[in-house]
Amino acid sequence: MRIPMTSRALLAALGVLAGCSVQMAQAGTVTVVTSFPKEVTQAYKAAFEKANPDIKIEILNKNTVQGIAYVRELPVGQRPEVFWASAPDAFEVLGGLKLLEPIGDLANKLAPAKVGAYPINAPDNLYLGQALSGYGLMWNTRYLAANKVPAPKQWADLVKPVYFGHVAMSSPSRSGTTHLTVETLLQGEGWEKGWGQLLQIAGNSAAITERSFGVPDGVNSGQFGIGLVIDFFGLAGKYSGFPVDFAYPDVTAVVPANIALVAGSKNAAEARKFISYTVSQQGQELLYSPSISRLPILPPEAMAGKAPAGYPNPFEIAKRAKVQFNSDLSEARYNVVSAMFDQTITFRLKELQAATKAIHAAEAALVRKPNANAAGLVKQAREAAFSPVVNTQKVADKEFLALFAANKKDAAVSKNVTALENYWNNSARQNYERARSLADQALAALK
Repeated sequence: MRIPMTSRALLAALGVLAGCSVQMAQAGTVTVVTSFPKEVTQAYKAAFEKANPDIKIEILNKNTVQGIAYVRELPVGQRPEVFWASAPDAFEVLGGLKLLEPIGDLANKLAPAKVGAYPINAPDNLYLGQALSGYGLMWNTRYLAANKVPAPKQWADLVKPVYFGHVAMSSPSRSGTTHLTVETLLQGEGWEKGWGQLLQIAGNSAAITERSFGVPDGVNSGQFGIGLVIDFFGLAGKYSGFPVDFAYPDVTAVVPANIALVAGSKNAAEARKFISYTVSQQGQELLYSPSISRLPILPPEAMAGKAPAGYPNPFEIAKRAKVQFNSDLSEARYNVVSAMFDQTITFRLKELQAATKAIHAAEAALVRKPNANAAGLVKQAREAAFSPVVNTQKVADKEFLALFAANKKDAAVSKNVTALENYWNNSARQNYERARSLADQALAALK
């Protein structure tokens, strides 16, 4: 039977449409596991899908620790395509577990090899730097003025009595960005001194928030005066018009926020397109959006004058930063730092606050009325409250670190870790109660 010309034309058109449908069907969804806020993810999702209408981006928002566990627990073929987060040590963990696939030659050639001494991209192409981040302090200018509190410039400022009840931070077990902030302080000051500062800052804190977003949201709204944050939280608040400011302490680091292709995912080709877009010129310019306010991996001269006036230059910050961040060290003690923080700070915040308040009161009285006996009691109180439950020698013990890196589904491992965590928790409670008692004794001696 002869097919009429119009029918043949129609069949040809249907064939073209069918081919397009097949092509559309072949383009898969890219699932992105990320700790980034929706202001970041939605901007990239919308821009990428507009440029690539045959590919859909699905965002799964999880904190970094949850994200690692999620990828780790899924079998090949069911894993998400992309992991995107601020913590370079998290990518080392995933790489060590063979859960990342080499990306290939997708790096932006205009990006320098390093920021300071830190490589922007992994040398084995397991992940790329997508943005740069530093760590510091944000504060609400109206809150500080109303409460007659000076703006802080250094981490050490926040141990002073004037900041009691005005500070907020999150926990490293709940936030990869907080873990990096804590680890930066520990690497910059050393283990013992760093924990001493952390405990004093936490003692001055009004809250340990559930998520890292809770700190900048609270500072933006005036719920808290000061927050310990990764820079983009402070900068986003500032450039979005909130009455906030941000400063990089001398003890800071500039490291990449990374993006990687997960091994064993379905749609690797589409995922590579998304990864390539995020490091492209267009993708980097999105970082300057006021609600995102991140630092590009490209130097300012490569950004064609797109940066807002006065915008931080991460390469200059890296030159003067006192910390050359060691991601291997951070990875090795990742779980120990998180567990110590929770057992001695997050779960014992009220006792730590009470001890800190009592020490401040005793020290203020000592200024007015010096007394050697009372001074000795206050010194003992400080040692009890602000000394870490794990010392420098112990945290360098490879067997000790290996215990916390082992699979907690193993009954013996779980039992040992739980026993140590309970010991830390109880020790912290006893230490803070003793510190408060000693400080109260000192204060009584001065009346």
